[in-house]
Amino acid sequence: MTSQYEYGYRRRRGAGSLFVVLFSLLLGAVLLGVFVHRARSGWPGRLASAIAGRTLTEVSAPDVVERIQRLNRLETVKYSLDTVVEGQESNPILPDALAGDKVLMIVHGSTVAGVDLSQLKPESVQITEGTNGRSIQLALPPSQVFQTTVDETKTRVYSRDTGLFVSPDPNLESTTRAKAQAELQQAALSDGILDAATKNARVAVTAMLEGLGFTHVDVR
Repeated sequence: MTSQYEYGYRRRRGAGSLFVVLFSLLLGAVLLGVFVHRARSGWPGRLASAIAGRTLTEVSAPDVVERIQRLNRLETVKYSLDTVVEGQESNPILPDALAGDKVLMIVHGSTVAGVDLSQLKPESVQITEGTNGRSIQLALPPSQVFQTTVDETKTRVYSRDTGLFVSPDPNLESTTRAKAQAELQQAALSDGILDAATKNARVAVTAMLEGLGFTHVDVR
């Protein structure tokens, strides 16, 4: 009877030890998770980063400004258009049939717009801490047209009428191209290219900030 009692006692003690080990492992896992989640700076941050296999240090407002400024000129919209542009030179005395010069050109060009993120100011970024995570509010610089170009390979003279008493002006086509470039840019502005550039920049910057670990992102 004594040997049976001792055997049963050892079995119960072994089950209790197993429970203590499992409880200790569970508690250790919980504490480790809390440590990794909470550690963001100093040696705890470096240790947590090593455990998690990634950088867990929370970015500050200056860090955000620096990273976004690295994007520099963020081109977000390209507006392409074909148009017919007229260039003309007239004589103040003689009619165009005698001394005029007129050219019609079919012009293909494009306008690129975006946001110059190098102009982002530190005061445009605000970070707040909350129980539901970190929030960031960011005001973008205004969108702008970066460039408008005429595609020479898709641009051609449609017609050219020159008066009987004059020769074609070699500079008229260049002047007409410059006029077309200005008209292309104005057409892009009228169609709302700057608004589209701002919206696309917001999407791009929002995705970047969410990737940095911010829970709530408000890009204006």
